[in-house]
Amino acid sequence: MTSHLHALCFDANDPLRLARFWAGVLDWEMADDPQDGIVLLPSDDTGFRIRFLPSQEQKAGPNQMHFDLTSTSLENQQQTVAKALELGAQHIDVGQLPEEGHIVLADPEGNEFCVIEPDNKFLADCGFIGALASDGSQEVGYFWSKALDWPLVWDQDQETAIRSPHGGPKITWGGPPLDPKLGKKYRLHFDLAPPADGDQQAEVDRLISLGAKRVDIGQGEVDWVVMADPDGHEFCVLTPR
Repeated sequence: MTSHLHALCFDANDPLRLARFWAGVLDWEMADDPQDGIVLLPSDDTGFRIRFLPSQEQKAGPNQMHFDLTSTSLENQQQTVAKALELGAQHIDVGQLPEEGHIVLADPEGNEFCVIEPDNKFLADCGFIGALASDGSQEVGYFWSKALDWPLVWDQDQETAIRSPHGGPKITWGGPPLDPKLGKKYRLHFDLAPPADGDQQAEVDRLISLGAKRVDIGQGEVDWVVMADPDGHEFCVLTPR
């Protein structure tokens, strides 16, 4: 069996503050997990938790991934924006056009996210987290489809998207050109967990056969394996749990 997507991890200068922000926006429960530290547990079909990891490194440039949050109406979109602003978000300009219906915000540490306009057909059957929108090539979309065993739900003009057979958000990749890497590593990454009866090394070998590679980001002696996908975006393979 393949690994499952255990968590989306945020590097955070103040993990507790950032966790409280996203718990408020998403209406998820915050927990202090002995293995994962400060985490948010999904209250819907998202299928993965969100981890907040302490980091001294400051954010440099746009993130490689961001949330697209859905809306049921224009009023609902404004309510989500107002709630996020009250919790500490701010409006930002990433080059969006005035006629575009989505609203771009940043959380208290500058991590970008979008509140999407209602009647967005691509996210029509998704929950509040409609998508995790990512910078990435068509090749990396194919890689993650095989890595997670999630089917492709979009593959057109080098843009790709996958989604769990159980529902939840789509993960999308926008195709070229790719933004250059800024900083030592990306601020957001995936944690993959092999099945409880699985084998970490066998899973690492499988991912390497799909195009990933092991990388050293200064992690030292740890029980997880740090890897990078074909575009160079880091992720971790945990021990079976």
